[in-house]
Amino acid sequence: MYSDLVMEHFANPRNVGEVDDPDGVGEIGNPVCGDVMRLTIKVADGRIDDVKFKTFGCGAAVATSSMVTEMVKGKTLQEALEVSNKTVAEALGGLPPAKMHCSNLAADALHIAIDDYLDRSGVAARDTVAERAHADAEADSLECCQEAGVATCTLHLPGLDGAVPDQADSPKVPSS
Repeated sequence: MYSDLVMEHFANPRNVGEVDDPDGVGEIGNPVCGDVMRLTIKVADGRIDDVKFKTFGCGAAVATSSMVTEMVKGKTLQEALEVSNKTVAEALGGLPPAKMHCSNLAADALHIAIDDYLDRSGVAARDTVAERAHADAEADSLECCQEAGVATCTLHLPGLDGAVPDQADSPKVPSS
């Protein structure tokens, strides 16, 4: 069963779409269930000024994408890097264990978008905070996959190039 907050973010997702001329793009998918997320960010003065997403997937995938955008808008990059898959799920009041492995990719997409921003900005070496946050997110994903009995958890999709279907193409009823 989904929490009321998951259902609210699924039925009325926030920040759907793409940031114009993004500073960073994060794309990720799950080969097990087919969820695909694309998250774009605009950074100003070291803060996430704007963030939007496009997700093709189940209700939990849409809700986690929506929630992560709400959690990081206006935050510093360092604060955004502290967001993990677990904190997103907790902010939504939890997710069913069977959905953690396929639907809570939003924090990973965020970290990839920040990595992309840092690369585009010419930052040669990530600071320890960025590396640790990314490693924590990967560990969270792996833990969720192991709990669900999934051998391969996520697949980064660097060649997606905007091919994520519009929100309107996502299923309208979340599976339980």
